[in-house]
Amino acid sequence: MEKFEHEYNAEQIQVLDGLEHVRKRPGMYIGSVSIRGLHHLVYEIVDNCVDEALAGYCTHIKIEIEPGNIICVEDDGRGIPVDIHAKTKISAAETVYTQLNAGGKFGGDSGYKVSGGLHGVGASVVNALSTWAEVTIQRDGGIFQMKFERGKTVQPLTRIGDSDKTGTKVRFLADDTIFETLEYDYETLESRFREMAFLTKGLSISVEDKRGEEVKKADFCFEGGLNSFVEFLNKNKEKINQQPIYIEKEDGDVPVEIAFQYTTAYSENIYSFVNNINTIEGGTHLEGFKRALTKTFNDYAKAHNILKEKDGNLQGEDIREGITAVISVKVREPQFEGQTKTKLGNSNVAGIVQSLVNEALSNFLEENPNIAKAILEKCVSASRAREAARKARELVRRKNALESTTLPGKLADCSSKVPEECEVYIVEGDSAGGSAKQGRDRKFQAILPLWGKMLNVEKSRADKIYNNDKLQPVILAVGAGIGNDFDITKIRYGKVIIMADADVDGAHIRTLLLTFFFRYMRPLIENGNVFLAQPPLYKLSKRGMKDVYCYTDEELTENLNAMGKDGVNIQRYKGLGEMNPEQLWDTTMNPETRILIQVKLEDAMKADEIFTILMGDEIGPRREFIEANAKYVKNLDI
Repeated sequence: MEKFEHEYNAEQIQVLDGLEHVRKRPGMYIGSVSIRGLHHLVYEIVDNCVDEALAGYCTHIKIEIEPGNIICVEDDGRGIPVDIHAKTKISAAETVYTQLNAGGKFGGDSGYKVSGGLHGVGASVVNALSTWAEVTIQRDGGIFQMKFERGKTVQPLTRIGDSDKTGTKVRFLADDTIFETLEYDYETLESRFREMAFLTKGLSISVEDKRGEEVKKADFCFEGGLNSFVEFLNKNKEKINQQPIYIEKEDGDVPVEIAFQYTTAYSENIYSFVNNINTIEGGTHLEGFKRALTKTFNDYAKAHNILKEKDGNLQGEDIREGITAVISVKVREPQFEGQTKTKLGNSNVAGIVQSLVNEALSNFLEENPNIAKAILEKCVSASRAREAARKARELVRRKNALESTTLPGKLADCSSKVPEECEVYIVEGDSAGGSAKQGRDRKFQAILPLWGKMLNVEKSRADKIYNNDKLQPVILAVGAGIGNDFDITKIRYGKVIIMADADVDGAHIRTLLLTFFFRYMRPLIENGNVFLAQPPLYKLSKRGMKDVYCYTDEELTENLNAMGKDGVNIQRYKGLGEMNPEQLWDTTMNPETRILIQVKLEDAMKADEIFTILMGDEIGPRREFIEANAKYVKNLDI
């Protein structure tokens, strides 16, 4: 039987006092009881397996969604310890699954240098929030099993056979009395586990959905690590350096892995991780990377006369235009800050990352002068565009000052000046704008009509945007600037509502506006301020009955079966302009009766990929996307 370098027995499992009522307050532990919280259960169990991989003891993880939404997670790690725990007087494995804050990651010599997840609360929280759970462990020459119902032990750890293998298998059914839904989204889980495999070089992760007639399966294993990650993120983009620049080094017990690549795009996409946790708010590791990037490229440009002595330095935003980067650090005792506790606060990490990147990038640029020149040409071009954008912005400000107003002429503003209670409808077309202006509640509803096709910002820099007569009114109406100057505290409306026709042109306008908000006003989406209005698709009229509005084809069928099909006049609305002001108010603008869809940013990587496919220069990926999704089209104009 294999002998491991680090002992991992009951004495390594520490129990921290202070049980919480997980079932009464699940949101405290998993964020919510929505589908996001449901997925969190799976992540917690898989995180434990990944921690075994990070410690060097696990090479394969298998995740299955069984019929009935049962989750099964199996790894080939060391197996949870099965001996009796000195403090709890029950097996260490049962302790881990029944005691909050019990685990092998709080100290002791268990072999865990670093770990992700909820640091010990994961297994017990999943158990507490499951209708039932079953844990099977292979280690010490045996097969052991224990069973639970809603967190309580119904079968203590029992030896059920012999085995010369090691590993842990966990099966559980989430509790339907706690969660809003038990339906897992395969694509969401697949995306998360792909990310985990990228971040743990050489780890094999398979995920399989056995619920439907057609089994879905994906196998992930990336020997290239973050190199493979960046190549995946940039698969639909035109690259400047064909191979990502890769840095992997350990300094002061902090392993650092970074890969980055430049594309011809205008946006920057930098993703940072600490112990495999996505630090969406960044932190010291990201700061160190940005500082090193700015200093190293400026030093090289000056030394090689790409920037003359009289030229000012390139700004960080110039150097990051078009970059795709992934930064991953492992920190023994991470300190997290920020609103969502996803911002790294360890001050020493900034210096470590900056030093490593300075050295490695300097060497790379000296050894690859052609790539260095191509990247710096883009940086200098970005610098000129930034300067042009600044002048355009100043021109807009001066022009508005002369006109004694900072609001666009076509905007019909509301009387209230309290952003939280105000909303602006961005309306397609003058005729619909006219109806919306007449039908609105002037106290809190503003109307901004747009006409014609606007700029595709995916293919444009900020200087073009400031000079665009279609987007300038939107920028002025929102009132918070764009890009790096955007300030969420200055928005003039709590709700920015896109109201477009239910046809192909309307969908195009919505996509163009959402691309603009995502690329240049992203905090507006992240803060939950962007909405899509849902005008009705049909009006049903029948003598002696009140008109009925239907928002979906399903509603149409349902109402025709209530009403009876005889004598019913069906009007299909193609445009907002077909509705008079009263109808528009009743169906689409009245807060008591309207339907609004809030635009949320669940996955920034996925959003970036979709906008790149739909609005970017590459035609091939767009054709593939259209062919793959054609079957979902509902409103097709021919």
